[in-house]
Amino acid sequence: MLELTDDNFDAEVKQSELPVLVDFWAPWCGPCRMVSPAVEQIAEENQGKLKVCKMNVDENPRVAAALGIRSIPTLMIFKGGELVDAVIGAVPKPHIEAKLQPHIS
Repeated sequence: MLELTDDNFDAEVKQSELPVLVDFWAPWCGPCRMVSPAVEQIAEENQGKLKVCKMNVDENPRVAAALGIRSIPTLMIFKGGELVDAVIGAVPKPHIEAKLQPHIS
């Protein structure tokens, strides 16, 4: 899973050929740790169809602020460089998959 930074976000997400799922998290966030295994499974199950990335909001506050992220975990789905959907909070894997399904070919 790719670690995003404020510096590589545009290149990796906005210019991606594939839809991108970005997990905005922080090391101190308990719910972030709860959702992480589901995100990792989704990354493995959708190789070649979906790019999955993580972004530590403590180390990279610029992008998180620009996107208006106020609580974590926040999962954002980008397609064609545009934000198309988001999931806020620790939700079960089927909920994340349901949000992703319309955007994965």
